[in-house]
Amino acid sequence: MEYRNLGATGVKVSQLCFGTMSFGSDANLTEARKMYKAVRDLGVNFIDCADTYNKGKAEEILGKIVKGHREDLVITTKCFNKMGDDVNAGGGNRRHVSRAVEASLKRLGTDRVDVLFMHRFDKNAPLEEVLRGLEDVVRAGKVLYIGASNYAAWQVAKALGISAKNGWARFDVIQPMYNLVKRAAEAEMFPMALSENIGVITYSPVGGGLLSGKYGPKKRPKVGRIVDQKNYNTRYSADWEFETAGLFTEFAKKAGVHPVSLAVAWAGAHPGVTAPIVGARHVEQLEPSLKSMEIDMTQELWDNVAALSRTPAPATDRLEEYEPVKVRGS
Repeated sequence: MEYRNLGATGVKVSQLCFGTMSFGSDANLTEARKMYKAVRDLGVNFIDCADTYNKGKAEEILGKIVKGHREDLVITTKCFNKMGDDVNAGGGNRRHVSRAVEASLKRLGTDRVDVLFMHRFDKNAPLEEVLRGLEDVVRAGKVLYIGASNYAAWQVAKALGISAKNGWARFDVIQPMYNLVKRAAEAEMFPMALSENIGVITYSPVGGGLLSGKYGPKKRPKVGRIVDQKNYNTRYSADWEFETAGLFTEFAKKAGVHPVSLAVAWAGAHPGVTAPIVGARHVEQLEPSLKSMEIDMTQELWDNVAALSRTPAPATDRLEEYEPVKVRGS
């Protein structure tokens, strides 16, 4: 296991982050324990959660299985999404942030969260209000570092300026989507993170199952996240994405590796990525993601996989200024 600096925090985290979104739905306590043991046996010390994952059940299960060795782990959670029917049961305002953190600490059975992500950008509250609320929970010692999930680069950059101006805790970690067919982060998010020394943990390295080998131009399973869940169905709906999935599956087959292993290894090799988040419904499904660490992701292999997809335009759309990605260690 390789351990990497989490941005400018000085904290060392494993090259894979274990995601717990399935806890409390597809994965009960018993299955969660099995997956947790599998990742811990490999040296994973980085675990991602959120209050909204199954309405707090994921945090409750995670809290139970980390008892006795909490100090060995770097645990993240998130707030913003509504956790109840009350009109103020969500958002990025100080009122909700303070209440959300207290509730998360109780469910997790811990005295602090290592990283608290704002799960979404709040369009209804000024960034100053959001950041002041996050500063409050940091000063109270209930949160050590703060992060932004699903923010645009300009939103993070604006937040960094506000935090610097006021002497508040800044966003030390970001969590964007990133996989072979969702590469927008390459244009601005990753360059910004590298420039500002921000940690990056990316989600959906397998594209909600699109890159698992089950999908192709004329290949659709009857069940699956992309089939069953409207948000994933909307997210992965373009014909070219399924064509890429088919090409990727064939490439992985010829290379003699599992598509999931290759997808995770590819995402994690980008120099702007600290750790991709991997998760599953059960331990057998998790295994290919963990085997991603066995793949020697050379520059040539990364480029060959990237060529199966669409290269995102550079931020300025000046194609002549496009700089090819140089993978970690190259």
